[in-house]
Amino acid sequence: MNIRFSRHILSNGLRVIIQHDNSTPLVAVNVLYDVGARDEQPELTGFAHLFEHLMFGGSVNIPSYDSPLQKAGGENNAFTSNDITNYYITLPKENIETALWLESDRMLELDFSEKSLDVQKKVVIEEFNQRYLNQPYGDISLLLRPLCFKVHPYRWSTIGKDISHIAGASLQDVKNFYKGFYNPANAILSISGNIDEEILLELLEKWFGDISKPHTYIRNIPAEPVQTERRELDVERDVPQDCMILSFPMCERKNDEYYVWDLLTDLLSGGYSSRLQKSLVREKHIFSDIDASITGSIDAGQCIFRGDLLPGVSFQQAEDSIWDEINKLKNEPIPDNEMSKILNLAETSNAFRNVGILNKAMNLAYYELLGDADLLNQEILAYRKISKENIQKLASDNLIVDRSSVLRYASTKSK
Repeated sequence: MNIRFSRHILSNGLRVIIQHDNSTPLVAVNVLYDVGARDEQPELTGFAHLFEHLMFGGSVNIPSYDSPLQKAGGENNAFTSNDITNYYITLPKENIETALWLESDRMLELDFSEKSLDVQKKVVIEEFNQRYLNQPYGDISLLLRPLCFKVHPYRWSTIGKDISHIAGASLQDVKNFYKGFYNPANAILSISGNIDEEILLELLEKWFGDISKPHTYIRNIPAEPVQTERRELDVERDVPQDCMILSFPMCERKNDEYYVWDLLTDLLSGGYSSRLQKSLVREKHIFSDIDASITGSIDAGQCIFRGDLLPGVSFQQAEDSIWDEINKLKNEPIPDNEMSKILNLAETSNAFRNVGILNKAMNLAYYELLGDADLLNQEILAYRKISKENIQKLASDNLIVDRSSVLRYASTKSK
């Protein structure tokens, strides 16, 4: 399915993607800011996520973001990753100007105050406690990231390296972060729906054209050194069962090898009939569940195996079983039917993730950030070029002991 769109750039640097879809009376408005946890300073982490909350706390001319949107029949939400912060709205196409008004005003200036900052800091601190400290296995990412990354800011999660950074954030710290990233030249606005492009461009100029905030940030993130030795970490927690994570460095998102990594993990754990599920869950009864996945981050990321051990299975036995499957992948020919299955899975996933105006708006913005929104249409061709030999070579070159990091997450209940 080829997604047709048009691309425009306003005089202030705001990149605009417009995708016409006459199948729905709704319109999706997506604003992607090119800022994530990787842009934070080591002593001031969690700010990108904090702004996900602050951006809903009122802007300079609009004290309440949600009230006018609800009156216009709209819904909204946002998410933050280590790479981006993304805000989105869906509403009836007749009310699109409400969405543009709201987004332009908070791009212009937030209504900063000690009171609003204190409210959102408490929300984030509570989220940290609930999701990362008081939830079983919640702190795995807090433990795994600094094990896998020693230099790159991927070594902390979007919630932050230490919640004291948010607790101690000053109003001036917050204003400085906003000034550096939340401006037109650091944003991509994508819109999908049954909209007249000429009218829409006039509205965009009306609401965004006068925002002339300077963009001065130059990204200079240190590259993670090549890992040359195995890393290990053992912890104990009050959780239902033992869990083990085995992780390996992988390439950056724009590298052609990204697609090979994606197929490699699909081959190992893509569905009920995948190798890890069939061998280690149903046949050998090593894990109650196991999967392999890639982080998909813009900079070089990780390929992660995670498994929940069945009672009586040791960590050594569990890890050995994963290495057995890795070695089979390296040394035994991949059957044609298995290769066809994972290529079909990639093609199906590619098609389904672009269904609906919101998905298209979000994906077009993200691929434009990667360099060209049309990459969304070309991506399936990258998968089709991959051979069985490409997968095996990638596994042989990268899934090795000296490039592994293992986190043994033991349950106190299993003692």
